[in-house]
Amino acid sequence: MIGSSRPARIRSSRGRGPHVLLPPFVAWLVSNLITWLIAHSSVAGDGSEVAYWTTAGRRRWDSEHYLSIAKTGYEMFRCRDRYADFPDVVCGNVAWFPGYPMSVRAVSATGLSYEISAVVVTEASLFGIFAVLWYLLGARLTWATGLTLAIGVVFPGGVYFHAMFPIATGTLALLVCIAGVKRGSWVMAAAGGFMAASCHLVGAVAVGMLLLSAFFAWQRDPWRVRIAKAGASAAIAGCGVLWTKWLMWQATGRWDAYEAIQKSSYQQSGVRQPFDEMRNAYDFPFSEWYRPQGHLPWLVEHSLGAHKSQLWLNAAFFLLVVATAVVLLIRKRRLGADEWASLILTVAIFLLPFFAGAEMSWYRNHAQMFVGLVLVKRLPRWIQVPLLACCSVQYALLASMFFAGVLV
Repeated sequence: MIGSSRPARIRSSRGRGPHVLLPPFVAWLVSNLITWLIAHSSVAGDGSEVAYWTTAGRRRWDSEHYLSIAKTGYEMFRCRDRYADFPDVVCGNVAWFPGYPMSVRAVSATGLSYEISAVVVTEASLFGIFAVLWYLLGARLTWATGLTLAIGVVFPGGVYFHAMFPIATGTLALLVCIAGVKRGSWVMAAAGGFMAASCHLVGAVAVGMLLLSAFFAWQRDPWRVRIAKAGASAAIAGCGVLWTKWLMWQATGRWDAYEAIQKSSYQQSGVRQPFDEMRNAYDFPFSEWYRPQGHLPWLVEHSLGAHKSQLWLNAAFFLLVVATAVVLLIRKRRLGADEWASLILTVAIFLLPFFAGAEMSWYRNHAQMFVGLVLVKRLPRWIQVPLLACCSVQYALLASMFFAGVLV
């Protein structure tokens, strides 16, 4: 039963001290092991068994832009000025947010290469994701929390938690934001929101959630204080976007650098028709756009259209989270502050790519719906187990597309 007050326990006592980090550490370890096995099954030829452990195995198209921001900062120029045969559009790296690359730059100050620093930031963020999720689940090992953590290990699109992308860092920031709301710490919530908004446009949904938090969080405070905390935390989170714009302006002299490159080079401006975008995302011909040469491993051969089943699973997960919240509201008349935050963020993350236009990147943006696992804990075991099975299969298929080089 959803919201049962007597979850079946695997271990009766709440973890304390360093032992509380054991489940997140095991989840992080298993996540790497599973992803390595998929990479090994997806790359043909000698040396495939080490592809996952190389920095090249973690890099895809946008990774180059994040690395360039970490190394030299932002730039924007007319493509024709450097490449005579290129279309007359805007080039540069101002279409990507600075939170992740600036973290990479900070780690590189230790003497590590930018590529290794990028992997360190990603994997540290992934461990942080499991640690904060474990806190939000209550840090108590039961069937419900154990299965929820297992679903997180093979979360749809989660292969990008291991890649040189800001997805893991942004997701960690969103979870910290939720943890701040749960703890009643508007400073923590604001810090998480700031980092999320500075990592990726999708992370800016934290601003809206924090504005709404006056209605479901800070319950011990009078209304004027609740509104002040919600407004202040949302304003600080929004500064993540302002910081992004400021860095781009410093480098290019244009406050609209992000909008200019999106409109010129990627035809992404204004609000899209979401159902048209869903159809475009579903029908995008990845296997025709780039298909590996030669004999394909079995897993790759059967995964070249895995983005289609990914969209179905993402939609099912979105509906499942919403349905869980509705049932809890009907039965218990309330949701916890962290559950409200999780619900709002999950809905916004699912919808945003289809309103903004992201037919080639929605599957990695949707990986940040990981925050919805806060509500998945409330599902009965007979739903959690099939969900885990579906996520496991889809994780293998999409990760295979990634390591075969089909996804961007």
